[in-house]
Amino acid sequence: MSIAQTVTEVLREHVTLEVESIDRMYLNVYVPQLQHERGVVAFFRQHRGATFASSALMAPMTHAFAKAMDDFIKAQKIPVVRFLKGQRKDEVAAEYLKQFHQEEGILFIGKAQEKVSVFRTEKRRNPVTGQSYPWIVRSTALVNQYYIYAVDRDFGPFFLKFSSYFPYNARLCINGHEYAKRQLTQRGIAFAALDNGFLTCADPAQLQAVCDGLSAERIDGLLRKWLARLPHPFTAEDRGAGYRYDLSILQAEFSLTQVLDRPLTGRILFEDIIRENLDLGRPDQVQLIFARRVTKRTPGRFRTRIITEGVIPSLHIDYKSSRIKQYFKEGRALRTETTINNSRDFAIGKRLANLPDLCQVGFSANRRLLDVQSLSHDCILGEDAFQQLNRPVEVNHQRAAALRFADPTVQALLSVLLMFCLLPQGFRNRDLRGHLAALLGEDPSHMTQGRMTYHLRRLRLHGLIERIDGTHAYRLTQEGIRIAFFFTRTYARILRPGMASIMPQPPAGTSTIDDSAIQRHFTKVDAIVQQRIDHAKLAA
Repeated sequence: MSIAQTVTEVLREHVTLEVESIDRMYLNVYVPQLQHERGVVAFFRQHRGATFASSALMAPMTHAFAKAMDDFIKAQKIPVVRFLKGQRKDEVAAEYLKQFHQEEGILFIGKAQEKVSVFRTEKRRNPVTGQSYPWIVRSTALVNQYYIYAVDRDFGPFFLKFSSYFPYNARLCINGHEYAKRQLTQRGIAFAALDNGFLTCADPAQLQAVCDGLSAERIDGLLRKWLARLPHPFTAEDRGAGYRYDLSILQAEFSLTQVLDRPLTGRILFEDIIRENLDLGRPDQVQLIFARRVTKRTPGRFRTRIITEGVIPSLHIDYKSSRIKQYFKEGRALRTETTINNSRDFAIGKRLANLPDLCQVGFSANRRLLDVQSLSHDCILGEDAFQQLNRPVEVNHQRAAALRFADPTVQALLSVLLMFCLLPQGFRNRDLRGHLAALLGEDPSHMTQGRMTYHLRRLRLHGLIERIDGTHAYRLTQEGIRIAFFFTRTYARILRPGMASIMPQPPAGTSTIDDSAIQRHFTKVDAIVQQRIDHAKLAA
């Protein structure tokens, strides 16, 4: 059996189905005017005509909503589940779903007590008159929650969770893959499921079109449809006055699933990828994935983790409150998924109308991760290219010094370039200076603009970088990316270990060794490097 050697090779030759889709979405359902104290006061005084705004006015609404929910449950003969502390609600839902054979309907309604944000009344006193008066303040309380687990004709399984207390905020949870399954079934397109995803599909183009069609308008339509069927905490007069539920994105998962024809190939490759990319969570690396500039002042957490469940490993890369997870799904598919927990990490609002912009961020992050992995795993460099770099070059009467493999400055320079290799806006002279000085162990003030200009000119004449038209910014060429990865990876994995194994130690009682000895051992290292390159088939 032949095992593919690189990410590029596997993704080019062994993917039988590729699906890009919204996975799980968790949405806030709320009345915008009732999320702050002033809005609550306006609701009771201006809209309902109360003299004072008080939590006492909320109690009749709460009792009416609870009674309406109980009457609805009895009339529809809906099972009720009282969730225990720590009980996995999705597992309960899965058991009910196995016994549900209708096209649409409510599986059950769960009840649980949870701490949520509420409004209450506190007494305040007028300092002049001494008279007390009620004042609305935000607080927290343990409140009953209604978990409505249902199946929709177009969306499949979902749940809607309502708080039983004013302002009756809710949560909506949907799954884009379940939506796609329903849509394919309605269109008569055959498919085989892979957990909540797809293993095969008779019409992959239609499948992708269905996934692309999951829009903010369709999600909003789902909410309106079921709000009309369920007991509503607000009256028709309230809704007519503009007190209507709206949607915002609490959490969204954007997935890329690539099904492989050789599961063993994919598993071996993925474990190799994990070893290759343990440093992707560093701030200077994670910006490649999310296309966001990260500085020392950027708040948030940046890290890479390897998490193993049983014998199944997964790669996790954190950026602020969001993350990318990559794993081998059900032994058949490479799943890459970006979970955005706060859209403001990417300067995008939380309203559901911003879903297209958020999709662009999530799906692009998945692709960039694969791009980085492909580049780092497939950095093949021919012998001619390798030798050319080690010689001076002259272009249009401009001469540039060689980029010697063992030169620490060259290694540091190429390492810095990889921090910016996939950023569409490129990089400038000033972006590189601080990083290069740090890698060389120099004072940043010594890395002048002129020194950096010399290095950039050398890289440009060797064809590793190019200027972006109309700007003072540069970007790596495709050849530059390959060379940068080849030099840095080979140096880190071959040269440094080789040096450590053959470098002579100073004689006892001294701190230096003979220069001629150093030269002899460098010659040995060069021979070892070439031998290892040939053995690994990195050279043409």
